[in-house]
Amino acid sequence: MTDQSPGRRQSLWSSILKTDGDSMAEQKIKLKIFRYHPDKDSEPSFQTYDVPYREDWVVLDAINWIKDNVDGTLTYRWSCRMGVCGSCGMMINGTPKLSCAAFLKHYFPHPIRVEPLNNFPVERDLVVVLDGFLHKLQSVKPWIVRKEGQEKPVSEGEYRQTPAELAKYKQFSMCINCMLCYAACPVMGLEPEFLGPAAIALGMRYNLDSRDQGRAERQEVIASHEAIWQCTFVGECTVVCPKHVDPAGAIQQAKVASMLELVMPWTK
Repeated sequence: MTDQSPGRRQSLWSSILKTDGDSMAEQKIKLKIFRYHPDKDSEPSFQTYDVPYREDWVVLDAINWIKDNVDGTLTYRWSCRMGVCGSCGMMINGTPKLSCAAFLKHYFPHPIRVEPLNNFPVERDLVVVLDGFLHKLQSVKPWIVRKEGQEKPVSEGEYRQTPAELAKYKQFSMCINCMLCYAACPVMGLEPEFLGPAAIALGMRYNLDSRDQGRAERQEVIASHEAIWQCTFVGECTVVCPKHVDPAGAIQQAKVASMLELVMPWTK
């Protein structure tokens, strides 16, 4: 197992910086980072850090460097650093991005402003409260639902799909729950009860799955006033999605399906 202790990481940072020579080590970039500890601070503030500039570093690398070398109290989420886990989403110069995919070279030599995701309560520094999102996500039952008594025994093998059946929902299945779409959505800022782009897209992912039989249960949530009908189709959720899920498209598909069920109920 690799040693990930703070002392070991600091040694690695030093080795990395030295390999590029003194000229590269002297280059700096400023990060203005949102700080807020609700138990101690009456209001949020920003703290500026000078960070070594490397062309191949992303914002997350810079924040990790600060955590390891300057300020161990800085609080944020991250895990994979490969754009898969979805945990390192932040507002970077006002735009929702995965900090592991935002390269310093795209901002250098200008300062980078880092804030927690919009439209979420702040737990501490760059960490937001996820309870509301997780409740909404669970409400659409983002798993395959089978009717009672119709579950196929394991001994009979898997439920098979054609490539065409897979293609109907595959794009929506790429969601990594990074919540960038929630931070970009203007409706979320005005209507906190809005179900939100990711939850609706994942609901549609299972509604379109040929193996699933839970559409009627999800439709009660997806077709409610707090869900698809509050979307004004600004489309920013699709613009910021790092996995090209197109939640705006999923919402419009859900609207069409709901209207068809209303005027042609025999299509359910």
